[in-house]
Amino acid sequence: MHSFPSSPPSTSHASSSYHHASQNQSRPMGSDETSQSIPGSAASRWLIPLRWLDANLEKCVILVAYSGMAGIIFVEVIRRFVFSQQASWSTSIPILLFLWLTWFGASLNVKQRSHLSLNEIRMRLPYTGQFLCQLLDAVLWVGFGAMVIHFTLDQVALARMNFAIVPGTDNVMQWWFYLATPLAWILILIRVMQNLIIDIRRYRRREPFNLQPSIMD
Repeated sequence: MHSFPSSPPSTSHASSSYHHASQNQSRPMGSDETSQSIPGSAASRWLIPLRWLDANLEKCVILVAYSGMAGIIFVEVIRRFVFSQQASWSTSIPILLFLWLTWFGASLNVKQRSHLSLNEIRMRLPYTGQFLCQLLDAVLWVGFGAMVIHFTLDQVALARMNFAIVPGTDNVMQWWFYLATPLAWILILIRVMQNLIIDIRRYRRREPFNLQPSIMD
């Protein structure tokens, strides 16, 4: 005796299977990957301003400080010789703005490795010797920078406690400008550590060090 199926396949089950398959086909390909990549893309978007700030912070400070210095001096020279007038603070604030210009300019030179250095001997050393010199540079930078930050913060605190005012002004505090030195040196140490990380990665990959940077970068 032959056994036969008791009943044919259910039409409702077949229709539901077809409907599920059609939904899968109509779903855009890569939707799962896109939804999973949204957090990463959002994080990368948040990093864009930080990367821009890392690349342009010193340049922005230098531009503002230099423009302020040049603008004050230009206007006050004209007022002095043409109108016989001069603001009493015009000889004080440009000098204090020069602090922001010079120290953040130093940070930019450290970042680009374009500061004054004597690399003739270092370039003649073997590869490991060059790397050890790079490490020595970082140690000296950190040690000297820590001392500068410590003592200049004391100077800022002293000027703040004494309510030292910029000569020729009524309410412009000197410590606002003195703050340039410790802030710039903190940034210098950050640039030193960034360069050190780059040097360590180059040493691991056996790549040449950047001992002749371009000043015009």
